[in-house]
Amino acid sequence: MSSAPRHWSKKSLAAQALGHVDPITKAVVPPIHVATTYIRDPDNQYSSGYVYGRPDNATVREAEAVIAMLEEAEAGALLFSSGMAAATAVFGALDPGDHIVAPTVMYWALRRWLTEEATRWGLKVDFVATDDLDALKAAVRPGQTKLVWLETPSNPLWTVTDIAGAAEIAHAAGARLAVDSTASSPVVTRPLSLGADVVMHAATKVLNGHSDVIAGALAGARADEFWARIQRIRSGNGAILGPFEAYLLMRGMRTLHVRIATQMANAAELAQRLSAHPAVARVLYPGLATHPGHAVAARQMTGFGTMLSIRVAGGEAAAIATAARVALWKRATSLGGVESLIEHRASIEGPTTPCPPDLLRLSVGIEDVDDLFADLDQALRQD
Repeated sequence: MSSAPRHWSKKSLAAQALGHVDPITKAVVPPIHVATTYIRDPDNQYSSGYVYGRPDNATVREAEAVIAMLEEAEAGALLFSSGMAAATAVFGALDPGDHIVAPTVMYWALRRWLTEEATRWGLKVDFVATDDLDALKAAVRPGQTKLVWLETPSNPLWTVTDIAGAAEIAHAAGARLAVDSTASSPVVTRPLSLGADVVMHAATKVLNGHSDVIAGALAGARADEFWARIQRIRSGNGAILGPFEAYLLMRGMRTLHVRIATQMANAAELAQRLSAHPAVARVLYPGLATHPGHAVAARQMTGFGTMLSIRVAGGEAAAIATAARVALWKRATSLGGVESLIEHRASIEGPTTPCPPDLLRLSVGIEDVDDLFADLDQALRQD
């Protein structure tokens, strides 16, 4: 690893993966380290710093260093085999009987895990509208609440929570604050600088950006016992990201800044155009002045993200029919990639979802914005 001056911008550091040059071949692209075991020294030590592949890997370390740089994470970053593996490691670091506060609207798979699995381990979970700081404060139990979990903007309504305000509430009660910043990315929001203790990314999404890696990441504000416990969980559970996936993730992050700039510009333009569309009842996008979280988003984000949702005027049947008629947009799960995706979320999440049945989630890619709008326009107008 070269000693790249840290006064360079994050954009420059990410583009060069922190300026790594392979010391043997002088390659500007880091090699993929696939070894699972390492030679022990004659004195029975491991001077290389590597022992076994389950807890550690050189390629993984390099990708983690990029994320830690982007998040300004004092404790560093940890890569996991998925976003769910990363998120559940945070909850796994708690003790039975600990109380958790989480958003009412959040990533549905994690919400389901909290209701079905976390409670079986003795964790107590309350869901609350975290964008309402008064409601959040009322839900927190001083001395009992050990973790406040935020997701902002939250999927799929893109609700925005005041991270600094939530951190003040959590810390006053003796709790830690963890933030799922998947939809935002460290280019747009840095939760640790706003008082969060841990930030999580489903790195599958915006960080990678190419729909070809399943990965999760955590970044920590400080290297305390809680962070050490998360490290032990990753090692003990065998949840580390594979070296090839880490390599692909690092490759994706090298174009993060240019990708997200185009995607956010497209998302903002589409939000404006769709707001005036006769077949659209409502556009949910933090960049619109009409969005209830717009003021908070403008304060804590440097952009408004790549995601928006629309509520189709004709209701659920019209929303499903609209998704069926697109051509350039792809009907698929996930978000944050260079290709634009459309999805009827209520169908995915099932009968217990808080997602409105007339809602279509749009993950905006890097295609021509006029093409993206024209495709949606023809799909919406056929009813």
